[in-house]
Amino acid sequence: MSRVAWQCRRGLRELDELLQRYYELRYPQAPGEEQRAFERLLCVQDTELQAYLLSRTDPDDPEMRSVVRVLREHRA
Repeated sequence: MSRVAWQCRRGLRELDELLQRYYELRYPQAPGEEQRAFERLLCVQDTELQAYLLSRTDPDDPEMRSVVRVLREHRA
């Protein structure tokens, strides 16, 4: 399993589902800068990541903010 796929496993069901769905469906064909932004997003703490994905706050980094918007749009 790749390092990125492993980092998608956070132990919080909602985060796991969102991150793994993005990784499987969008990450492989995403442009390099979007992939790198997703990888940076995976480095933040779970509480911060959860706040980003539940629309409570946005990352300062514009590329990460773009990935967060995509993840929010695909929330089930």
